[in-house]
Amino acid sequence: MPASTTRQGRVVVAPDKFKGTLEAAEAAARIAAGIRRAAPGVEVHELPVADGGEGTLAAALAAGFVRVPVEVAGPTGVPVDAALAVRGDTAVVELAQAAGLARLPGGRSAPLTAGSYGVGELVGRALDQGARRIVLGLGGSASTDGGAGLLQALGASLVDGEGAELPSGGAALRRLARIDPGPSARILAGVEVVVACDVDNPLLGPRGAAAVYGPQKGASGDDLVVLEEGLTRFADVVGATVGRDVRDAPGAGAAGGVGFAALALLGATMRPGIEFLLDLLRFEEAVRGARLVVTGEGCLDAQTLHGKAPAGVAAAAARAGVPVAAVAGRVELSEREWRAAGFVAAYALGELGTSPAEVPSRAGELAEVAGERLAADLLNR
Repeated sequence: MPASTTRQGRVVVAPDKFKGTLEAAEAAARIAAGIRRAAPGVEVHELPVADGGEGTLAAALAAGFVRVPVEVAGPTGVPVDAALAVRGDTAVVELAQAAGLARLPGGRSAPLTAGSYGVGELVGRALDQGARRIVLGLGGSASTDGGAGLLQALGASLVDGEGAELPSGGAALRRLARIDPGPSARILAGVEVVVACDVDNPLLGPRGAAAVYGPQKGASGDDLVVLEEGLTRFADVVGATVGRDVRDAPGAGAAGGVGFAALALLGATMRPGIEFLLDLLRFEEAVRGARLVVTGEGCLDAQTLHGKAPAGVAAAAARAGVPVAAVAGRVELSEREWRAAGFVAAYALGELGTSPAEVPSRAGELAEVAGERLAADLLNR
């Protein structure tokens, strides 16, 4: 139930995607439509957000970045149509565009051989566009190659003991003997690379890229052993090559270890995904003077409180002195928990006159109902 009210005024609608049902932009449009219908005198600004994973590109485009289409290698090497987003000298590269699970041909997993080469191709296209700052959004990866493919696409050479270039995938890394960064360091000289992600996993170990995320990519128990061995060998050779070891750095295990490669060889800095994306989307400017912010995602739960987009939006809005309401497919936090997280109201689509089982097929319609409901509760009093 609502916990507060606010007078009519400008409302900023800034949800993340409702995974599997609504993209962030669609969620924002539907919630906004409901608000406009119930409170026609209110100015509504749609600003879909993301936490650095899937949806990062769409959020950038909605904020005024220009879409640049490019054909790149998918996770298995099959070409895919992808894109990056450019504004001025800043480019946004979403890993999932090239190496995401949704890019696997026929949805068939390839845990040992899937790679990140296409991500490097996207970075290369960003450089061709004149980018001096590249935002690399990590999440939804189909591969566990430590970012080896990304490096190869940028001109690095990874060879085995006989001098042969390694093929794609994490399994091949067990044979790695030497890395020659090649032109990758030169072409990125003077370019700021920022990794935006919402995880802090190291590269190796029980919280590492293989152990935690490998099963989601179809890896069996035996596969996980192979991938861990490959990543360990990769970390050893990279450390010897660059003279420092970042395998334990928070976020090194992001996206199958692409975070590791970016930190070790691209000179990247790591930022919490939602925090950096809000800066990139000029959220502070958008909410200045607003009366209410509405955010949301598929499920408002304990994970929300640990770096997910709605929590980041709530924190940023609080700094601006603007109240925040949440809309979600499900709300699993107690009222005490969501209030403590900074929300003045929380609305679950599954509780808006339908059974939870119907939510996926009616998510857009119910998001509009939620917009109407929160407008009546928070804006029309």
